[in-house]
Amino acid sequence: MSTLRIGAQALSVALVAGLLALLVWKVAHQVGNATIASDVHKGKQPATPAFDLPRLAGGTLASASLHGKPQVVNFWASWCIPCRDEARLLQDASKRYDGRLVVLGIDHQDFRGDARGFVRRYGLTYPSVVDKGDKLYTKYGLTGVPETFFVGRSGKLVGPHVEGQVTKRQLAEGIHAAMRS
Repeated sequence: MSTLRIGAQALSVALVAGLLALLVWKVAHQVGNATIASDVHKGKQPATPAFDLPRLAGGTLASASLHGKPQVVNFWASWCIPCRDEARLLQDASKRYDGRLVVLGIDHQDFRGDARGFVRRYGLTYPSVVDKGDKLYTKYGLTGVPETFFVGRSGKLVGPHVEGQVTKRQLAEGIHAAMRS
């Protein structure tokens, strides 16, 4: 009986150790892939990842079409209360800098109808795309919505990375950084 008990305990310890190793590997693997936000926080200027995503209004948008243009990249969702509060601020910036700056909305984990309703409700005229499968969300290393990044003409991230609702001041500082680089 004691041999059976010792064997069961050893099996339990091995199972727990295996699960712990799997958890450590998964966390290390995710952190390794999600470096854009952490690089920006460290003062680095990583390049934006390439994408070809469906627009909410129809068609697709390729990142290549944005090269050479300063950008405000905003991850949002219709169910996100702070996203609703910052939508008008982003729309105002899009209108003010029309032709000189691209505001890009990236919809995260949303029903397409809800996302389209959000765009209509807030009168958003800047391009909004759907991040199917959270591929960009994961590449950027995000933790929630809204999150906003600023991209210079070179296609590299510049200025602040705003976790949470962007303020008028943060938006102005980020746009200034994007337009001068």
